[in-house]
Amino acid sequence: MAPTVRPHTDWLLSASERGNPDTRLDARHPGDRAWSEGNLVRPLVHGATYFAELVERIEAAGEGDLVLFTDWRGDADEQLLGEPGSEVSAVLRRAVDRGANVHGLMWRSHSNMEEFSHEENRELGKLVDDKGGNILLDMRVPPRGSHHQKMVVIRYRGRPEEDVAFIGGIDLCYSRRDDARHLGDPQAQPMSEHYGETPPWHDVQCAISGPAVYDAETVFRERWEDDSPLTRSTWRHLRDRKKVDVHAEPLPEQAPPPPPVPGGTHIVQVLRTYASRKIGDSYPFARKGERSVAHGYGKALEMARELIYVEDQYLWSRAIADSFVESLERNTGLHMIVVLPRWTDSDNRVSRIPQLLGRQRAMARLAEAAPGRVAFYAPENHHGTPVYVHAKVCVVDDQWCTVGSDNFNRRSWTHDSELSAVVVDTAAEDYSPYARRLRLVLAAEHLDRGLEGPEYPGEVSAEPDRLPDDDELLDLMADCLDAEGTFRAFAESAAALEEWHRGGRRGERP
Repeated sequence: MAPTVRPHTDWLLSASERGNPDTRLDARHPGDRAWSEGNLVRPLVHGATYFAELVERIEAAGEGDLVLFTDWRGDADEQLLGEPGSEVSAVLRRAVDRGANVHGLMWRSHSNMEEFSHEENRELGKLVDDKGGNILLDMRVPPRGSHHQKMVVIRYRGRPEEDVAFIGGIDLCYSRRDDARHLGDPQAQPMSEHYGETPPWHDVQCAISGPAVYDAETVFRERWEDDSPLTRSTWRHLRDRKKVDVHAEPLPEQAPPPPPVPGGTHIVQVLRTYASRKIGDSYPFARKGERSVAHGYGKALEMARELIYVEDQYLWSRAIADSFVESLERNTGLHMIVVLPRWTDSDNRVSRIPQLLGRQRAMARLAEAAPGRVAFYAPENHHGTPVYVHAKVCVVDDQWCTVGSDNFNRRSWTHDSELSAVVVDTAAEDYSPYARRLRLVLAAEHLDRGLEGPEYPGEVSAEPDRLPDDDELLDLMADCLDAEGTFRAFAESAAALEEWHRGGRRGERP
């Protein structure tokens, strides 16, 4: 792919374009800059890969170090490595025992009647709090909203070069520990019957080293230092107070940013969504909300000329689909590939039917706007079981890439708290190495080109998936280096698989 190259600043939001004068997130950056340079970002594809590194990094945290996390759901007994002693609560409790400062912000849903995760989050919070950690259940979102950010920041006292931030779509909970074989997490949440007892799960997180770790930490600190009540409900406050902390203990003074990584060529921009809440109940760090996730996509889509590659859990909103439509109509050579789950996560008709209808309308809008240039795919594992796509990834022209918690639905762009990390790689003139490599690795998995993790039949491996070096990857994916080749490869692979299914699955699976 050889798209037109423009300055990296054309792809990124300025501090003014972030549209949030109340945040200190960009205060350390010079001028109107809203990003950090000199970073190294590594995509961690699948929960097993992420959890293996996360456990290693938390286990390295000791006296005076910081472990900070935000989460939508956390299950205390989820085994991050698939073995006793690797439970989320056990890993965090050991960090507290070693003297690390462990602080967490977990969503507290507005309604106990709905099938959300308040009890699970409360249990994890209690177990860590009992050891001396400080986990808060945070309900400071609009009704029907949620805290959806999924981040872990680890800062090592006296070892800033080892500091790391993990940002993406992976919660510390059931169903997330899967690998490229997609046999599912043995500790699984119930889902639609289409996905079986251990739903195959596809997800992505990224590991950030360098000055951008400071920015991720600032995101946490702004929420933590908000002194407004965690809930406006007196009875919920009293109930939670009996089981978990309801007061934020002061954090140690924020250390200076970690040094640039030697050879670090990744520019990182942190984007967020915060709702605009009513007067008197607004966020002190975003009094009119923040929609930099939406603004960041808007700027990147204006730049798109060749290929938009998307992996997402949802595609419901016509308004968001229209953002892509404008780009597709403006550039007649632009292609778009979207990887989605085939079925919704629940068989509940009340939620399933509106979700499917909304997605169908959004897909139809995109397809009508660019006939023959937009395609949608739903992966399955080698047993023919659909894979639940939970990733939130977008790559534009192999130059701009985002991995985060935000989905392509209205609430992620306006209502829930969200967090994503945009990366532009300056290692090459066209900024392509990071974004292109991630796109090719993801495409290789979906095209079934031999990037599976180690074979352990019947169980999920805790070993990180084998990823090829750049030369191997480029050889393996030589037909997918440009937009038309990628579009054609996906279409041919899907057609061959569809033909195999129609033929009764006879012969070797394509």
